[in-house]
Amino acid sequence: MTTDWFPDRGIRRTILALGAAGLTVIATGAVLEALWLLGIGVWTVITAMMIELVYRP
Repeated sequence: MTTDWFPDRGIRRTILALGAAGLTVIATGAVLEALWLLGIGVWTVITAMMIELVYRP
């Protein structure tokens, strides 16, 4: 049985939270046709992907 190391779980939660928040903001921006919301959502998803790439090579 393997146990997850606590910081790994924290980073994973952060990545999932950023991704979910980004996708929610992108969907809201698309519905409201607000480009600034789309931009914020896209940058949030990009940030989540960059953390994933840097933290787990």
